[in-house]
Amino acid sequence: MEREKLEALLIDYIDGKLSAEERLKVEQEHLLVNKDTYRLFEQLKEVMQVMQKSSQLEPTTRVRHDFNKFLQSEMKQGKRGKVVAFSPVYYRAAAAVLLLAVAGAIGFWVKEQRQHAAAIAEMRAEMDATKRQMMAMLHNENSASQRLMGATVAYNDIAHADGEILKALARTLNEDDNSNVRLAALEALAKFKDQPHVRQYLIASLNTQEDPVVQIALIRLLVDMHEKSVTKKLEEISTDDKLLPAVKDEAHAGLLKLS
Repeated sequence: MEREKLEALLIDYIDGKLSAEERLKVEQEHLLVNKDTYRLFEQLKEVMQVMQKSSQLEPTTRVRHDFNKFLQSEMKQGKRGKVVAFSPVYYRAAAAVLLLAVAGAIGFWVKEQRQHAAAIAEMRAEMDATKRQMMAMLHNENSASQRLMGATVAYNDIAHADGEILKALARTLNEDDNSNVRLAALEALAKFKDQPHVRQYLIASLNTQEDPVVQIALIRLLVDMHEKSVTKKLEEISTDDKLLPAVKDEAHAGLLKLS
């Protein structure tokens, strides 16, 4: 992503202008995976907080302006002694108040940064734990129920799948000997259909898939995705006498929808 667009996205994130889904996407696709982006996020947040704190100091400026008007009025009346005796004290007091305000703001900012960093670290740990659990289930060759549960975890608990997860789901879709597990893997991949490479995984699976139940579900998914590149393959399926009539009929119906 271009730096200007990334900065605009991060500013909207800091200002709370993004939806919960968009905030989660920013965290998972940028803040949690790219140290430079997170560093940029911290810099932008610091600048915006300084700007905000600066605007909050405007009342102090107005007070000083009003006080200066009072001094000028007193000088016109010949009461200059008050200016010499009182002005330094006033400005020293104002400086002390300002210093305390800035120190408090800095302390609050540091505390907030630590809490935010801790929250991100906790979220990353939870995501890693969920991924490890899911991958272990998908690779359990001795238990179809565990593999099915792994695909279900991917669908229910993974908001953004990385390349390793997508490859594992694609392998399960193509190679698992249990139809229910294959269907669950397909359902999980369908959830991530807008992520890179998923479309290619689905198209490649259609070319090799031999499970009739999965073939029908896969055809429906690709047609819903308006994937016209599978038209030729659907033509082959619709005229293949070796396939079940239900699969051929689904391919024929898909051709009509894509035409």
